[in-house]
Amino acid sequence: MTNQIKPLEWLGDRLRIIDQTQLPHRELYLDLTDYRDVAEAISTLRVRGAPAIGVAAAYGIALGALGIKANTTADFLAQIGEIILTIAATRPTARNLFMAVESMGKILTTQKTVVGLKKALVAEANKIQKTEIESTGRISRLGAALIDKGATILTHCNAGPLATTGYGTALGVIIRAHEQGKNVRVYADETRPLCQGARLTTWELQKAGVPVTLITDSMAGHFMSRGKIDCVIVGADRIAANGDTANKIGTYTLAVLARENKIPFYFAAPTTTIDVKISTGKQIVIEERKAEEVTHIQGVHVAPDGVAAANPAFDVTPHKYITAIITEKGIVRKPYKAEIANLCNSTIKDQNSKL
Repeated sequence: MTNQIKPLEWLGDRLRIIDQTQLPHRELYLDLTDYRDVAEAISTLRVRGAPAIGVAAAYGIALGALGIKANTTADFLAQIGEIILTIAATRPTARNLFMAVESMGKILTTQKTVVGLKKALVAEANKIQKTEIESTGRISRLGAALIDKGATILTHCNAGPLATTGYGTALGVIIRAHEQGKNVRVYADETRPLCQGARLTTWELQKAGVPVTLITDSMAGHFMSRGKIDCVIVGADRIAANGDTANKIGTYTLAVLARENKIPFYFAAPTTTIDVKISTGKQIVIEERKAEEVTHIQGVHVAPDGVAAANPAFDVTPHKYITAIITEKGIVRKPYKAEIANLCNSTIKDQNSKL
């Protein structure tokens, strides 16, 4: 992989992150030594992207555990419980956050000593990151097989290494296809209101040597109608049991446009993003963020003072608009409810294959 940026790195007693709010103009790394700093980084989007949020959450809990001064396991468990609640409250939509919280919580029943609990929590956080890295490698390989030579791909928001700590999901597929010599080109939506596509996706694709053209979100339909787009690939934040999928606001609009123009529409996400506890996308909690993210761009006020602004961070794409969901365990197609159930009960068959 050409992009060697490490968005998250565990250094034994601290978590080093690249501050995504400073990109693309400044590559600023922060060393976080307190779980509250990790929680703040997730809330303020210094760390973002569902898989990366999950990894950061796990390390945040591990950091909190290392900072606990307790002589008994009972005292330790009482304190770690508050830490876990703090991390879990950072953002409501991304399934990976809660998957990580649940995995870390299960560790608390496996050890009888404070020292043992601390070591086990750090080991579990390392395991969660390793799993995400391996998963995105498989997703990228499987997804690249769907991409034709010379294809022009539209993507929305950011689903590359920055968002996953690994190869990337949607961008991983694109980058792998590029490395295979398929001569792909990309249109990247700017992705308002925070412009993750403009700031982050174009930056990552440039680093990977993939030809990319930036467009505003409202231009997508124009290029689709002119036959300029061969497929759409995006990441995901939570996938319901029936295949309904939440992703960055604006994704649903693209899916409808793609259906109208007979363009394949793919989601790429690890199985840690699937939430089989919810039957449809209507049960997905949509995060509402502060109005200033809409009324301002990079701190510059662009709207009249006092104007009301709505800011849902995500929308839900009904499964009927989805051509396929690319996961590390395989590519899922309709009927999604049955296929997702089978997928979640399956194991990876090609663990020894080259990614």
